[in-house]
Amino acid sequence: MSRALPKYNKRRVVMIGGAAAVVLSGAVIAGNALAGETSKSGTQNATTKAASPGTVNCPAVAPSLPAIPASAKAEVDRNLTLLNTQISEANKRLVDTVGQGGPNFIQNAILGPLKDKRVATINRIATAIGRTAAKPQGLDSLAPCTLNAVGGAAAATPPATASASAAATAGGGTGTASGSTAAGTISCPDVASKLPAIPASAKAEVDRNLALLNTQISEANTRLANTVGQGGPNFVQNAILGPLKDKRVSTIDRIAISIGRTAAKPQGLDSLATCTLNK
Repeated sequence: MSRALPKYNKRRVVMIGGAAAVVLSGAVIAGNALAGETSKSGTQNATTKAASPGTVNCPAVAPSLPAIPASAKAEVDRNLTLLNTQISEANKRLVDTVGQGGPNFIQNAILGPLKDKRVATINRIATAIGRTAAKPQGLDSLAPCTLNAVGGAAAATPPATASASAAATAGGGTGTASGSTAAGTISCPDVASKLPAIPASAKAEVDRNLALLNTQISEANTRLANTVGQGGPNFVQNAILGPLKDKRVSTIDRIAISIGRTAAKPQGLDSLATCTLNK
């Protein structure tokens, strides 16, 4: 019996050693797996951060306003709130469209339309104040906004711009000619024919804004021809027709206000602001 004991002890040592090896192997595998998950998570976080589109930064309007008459305060406050809403919507769209369009997509489809909306809103603020006090001047300079880029996203823009420029140059005159043909033209409802009798005191301002409506259409057609092939399927609507509508809303509103100073203000003219693309 005394001779069998060492063999038993020997087997027990072997079994304990094997079990320890299994436990150690399991710990190593678990450690490697955890390290892999940590590394993978870190990589995903880094990728997400690198893809962050940044945020829109706009000049504050309220500090640049003069004393606001009591009769205009509600309208001014409503439009100041609208300016903040417009920025929030632009930031949301910035996130939702990451990776879409070409190198000028953000300027054409987000910052450009945002500027047009701000011009119209700021103009309404100035008009509201100007009804009972001196109308503030120069507020339009507060309309343009910029992009605060995050991470490496902004650094990628110059090479993309250079590539796009090189591709356009390689296309030569034939590409430009075929692009102009494919662009189509913009068609907008006629405003002048929908106006009532225009008071003599408003005629100059009305004529000036009617001419501006024609200028806006011409500029939009030029931009249509110059941006053929840019952006996604909604590029024309987002970057050209949408901003044009915002400009027309503001211009048509000035026409109605001008007439309304000495006669009944025409209603429903905003329905004439929307334009369409004729292919």
